[in-house]
Amino acid sequence: MTVRPVDPVDPVDPEVGDGARTAATAGGGPGPGLARLWSGWRSAFIERVTNDAAEVRPDAEGRSLFERIFASDLPDEETYILWRGPTCFAVLNAYPYGSGHLMVLPQRAVPGLAGLTEDESAELWNGVRTAVAAIEVAYRSDGVNVGINLGAGSGAGVPDHLHVHCLPRWSGDTNYMTTIAEARVLPEPLALSWRKLRDAWAD
Repeated sequence: MTVRPVDPVDPVDPEVGDGARTAATAGGGPGPGLARLWSGWRSAFIERVTNDAAEVRPDAEGRSLFERIFASDLPDEETYILWRGPTCFAVLNAYPYGSGHLMVLPQRAVPGLAGLTEDESAELWNGVRTAVAAIEVAYRSDGVNVGINLGAGSGAGVPDHLHVHCLPRWSGDTNYMTTIAEARVLPEPLALSWRKLRDAWAD
């Protein structure tokens, strides 16, 4: 296939053909500088959610994915649990947006903030504060994203069990979505992320 030069004023996608405008010229999305975004390691997660697989849904006993992880007999270095409190805990995201991406959540499945007890709410946000401090120590980041998706409509992968996302960010990558920042995601192995954050966690 012959790829012709792209007109910077009215670029077209050479793989689609003449007249096919890029997302940038159509009014949004990254410019031609980001032709491909490789995040193949996330495909397994996307396929499971799309197929409504049982592992991300409540089991026969009604336990959420996170409840099953917390109650498993596996060691923390295999489940990637970073911290266990009386009512809440923190765990690495198995499909991170970037290295150091963790989640703080209650031990029991609660879909929304209104379902938390006062003790759970207090410990959850104290856990988030500790998580941010651990990220700053472990990654020396320029900033930290803290966010929560409530309900399937917001993009929550496990909507029956709320979880607060915390992940490091740097000045050259200030946009939350990689496609907007035009930066590639190069995550480190989860085992290394777990060790770094566990060492930095202040109990």
